[in-house]
Amino acid sequence: MKEQHLTAEDISYRDIFHKGTELEYRAAVTAAAERVSSFLNNTEKPFSGIKPAALLAQFNEVDFDTPLPDYESLLEEVDTLYIKHATAFHLPQYIAHLNCPVVIPALAAEVIISAINSSQDTYDQSAGGTFMERKLIDWTAEQIGYGKSSDGVFTAGGSQSNMMGLLLARDYYALEFMQHNIKLDGNPAAASKFRVFVSEKAHFSNQKNASLMGLGEQSIVMVKTDSRFRMDTVALETAILREKELGNIPVAIVATAGTTDFGNVDPLKEIGRIAQQYQLWFHVDAAYGCGLLLSDKYKYLLDGIALSDSVTVDYHKSFFQPISSSAFIVKNKLHLNLIKHHADYLNPKEQDYDELPAQINKSVTQSTRRFDALKLWFTLRLMGKQQLGAYTDTIIETAEKAACMIEEDGEFDLLSHSDLGVLVFRYKSACAVNQHIKRKLFFSGEILLASTKVNGEYYLKFTILNPLTTIDDIQQMLKVIKECGKEHVILTRANQLQEQ
Repeated sequence: MKEQHLTAEDISYRDIFHKGTELEYRAAVTAAAERVSSFLNNTEKPFSGIKPAALLAQFNEVDFDTPLPDYESLLEEVDTLYIKHATAFHLPQYIAHLNCPVVIPALAAEVIISAINSSQDTYDQSAGGTFMERKLIDWTAEQIGYGKSSDGVFTAGGSQSNMMGLLLARDYYALEFMQHNIKLDGNPAAASKFRVFVSEKAHFSNQKNASLMGLGEQSIVMVKTDSRFRMDTVALETAILREKELGNIPVAIVATAGTTDFGNVDPLKEIGRIAQQYQLWFHVDAAYGCGLLLSDKYKYLLDGIALSDSVTVDYHKSFFQPISSSAFIVKNKLHLNLIKHHADYLNPKEQDYDELPAQINKSVTQSTRRFDALKLWFTLRLMGKQQLGAYTDTIIETAEKAACMIEEDGEFDLLSHSDLGVLVFRYKSACAVNQHIKRKLFFSGEILLASTKVNGEYYLKFTILNPLTTIDDIQQMLKVIKECGKEHVILTRANQLQEQ
């Protein structure tokens, strides 16, 4: 295709967001909103069932060198390639991963965030946004139980927040106990002996982050769990003593408040005591379980979280916020100095940060950063903590009823009840049958559920994160799963008889 070059006379500025294009902006946003409304009104099942090869074939027809003539054509293309096949997290039949339905105030905030396009790294790029973010960090820290000396920053997600927790744990230990500044001089030779203790059901980001930080996955010590798949504190203390005897250096414990596979909370109070006893950094990954901070009824499950040095919070999991909306919170704001770096063009050393605060001083992997805090601001100011907490209570109670229903059904095996809303179970048959159930339901688009392996065995998984999901919805999904399983067993036996 012959390359085309625009002359100065050909260049149009009608697509740039400025005072002269208000009408174009309104029309574009309105047209996009109409497609979202159609998605809500026309979606009857959580997924279209389209297979990757069929979808990819449509993408092969797209030519970026030939612009579309208008928004209608553009939105029709996006509808065909994306919206019609987008996963509908708002439907009860989506019960797979930690994707929550979102609240409307946060969606309204997204309109302002994307158009005004503030960057949260320095005051001169965000002004009021800086203080909104700080106010929400302070509020979250207060819910955790931290005092006035706490601080934090919004992040892209739980994995990034967990990395910050591990990074501070490593750097704090080296500086405090070895008088070695890792920020300036890199990992000390003894870093190969650093050990971080996590439960065997903790998030995989611990291993990835340890690798990225030069500690290697070998630095992560997996601690056995109890019958509810929560960290066993006796096994934890045994593991710490064993590593010390081997000449290794324990530096941190990462507890999980809401495991991805089971939705259960490690015994935070006892883990906090052990961390204090052995002078270890105590980080709590509450990416999922942070919703308990909203609940007067179930917040007790987080007892002991205030003993931690740092906490990961994912508002986009349990505060019903659009992706992304997360935070990393520390008990002692001075610990954030371990990651501060000054750039003359952005946050010079001589700047008075009481006069001109800069959130970039607290961030490790993001300079330019969206004003995601505004979504949570809209939500809390319009809905309040109590309304969000009521959603959390409903989810927990629905999950418990569902657990009892699965447990009492002779055709299912339930592995564990959940503190939050994740239920791991299987149709009583061979692993291959459960694999078939998941695959068939996915490509039918009828029900989207997750799966996992426990002790090498394949299990199905419900992740209940929608307060609109009722026990009747669960009952109907279990009925479909059983029918699918029985059908596959009968068909398999018939095929085996034909082969004999």
